[in-house]
Amino acid sequence: MSETDTPADAHADTKSLAELPMATLAEALAAKSPAPGGGAAACAACAVAAGLAGMVVAYSLGKKRFAEQQASLESAREHLARAATLLMKLGDEDAAAYEHLNALQKLPEGDARRRAEEPAAVLACIDIPRASLAACIDVLRVCESLAGASNEHLRSDLAGAAAIADGAARAAAWNVRINLPMHPDADRRSVLLHEMEGLVVDAQTIAERVDAACREGWGSA
Repeated sequence: MSETDTPADAHADTKSLAELPMATLAEALAAKSPAPGGGAAACAACAVAAGLAGMVVAYSLGKKRFAEQQASLESAREHLARAATLLMKLGDEDAAAYEHLNALQKLPEGDARRRAEEPAAVLACIDIPRASLAACIDVLRVCESLAGASNEHLRSDLAGAAAIADGAARAAAWNVRINLPMHPDADRRSVLLHEMEGLVVDAQTIAERVDAACREGWGSA
């Protein structure tokens, strides 16, 4: 998200993303304010994907035909729950980080506080969406592990979860991409850009594999 003309405290009283009803979150995103923005939206979207994949697990646990997969299904359930919690936390951190940077950028360039705090604020606005992108990849990998090892009646939900997580990964990547020019080290910028673009390709590749598996179906339900 780029710098805006909105007061930095516009969302100072906003609750955590995890506490917001969906409609309220949508209203907060639609508001003319710097945060929550694209980074928080990406996190919330992937948390939804993790929840949807969790439903696939829930409808597979305890089924006799998945007796051999029970341990892996339990692990997937725990992994997805942790991922959803992490993503909502990262969404809050992303909103706070950009709000902080936005406030600093309203100060004169020679301001002592801006000089002292802006470098770390810039790094936060890069590193948090990088972490969000990595979390999206984790959710996608769990989705892939469930293809062929979960209830095929839920394969549309599994495919949907992977598609949402893939979109969230690309959205998170855009928040890295838009903030990278502010990084003071050109070599580090290049490394981070290369890393980020590689992860975007990984996310798309995994999502395509899940989609293909779900289109084919597997076994008899």
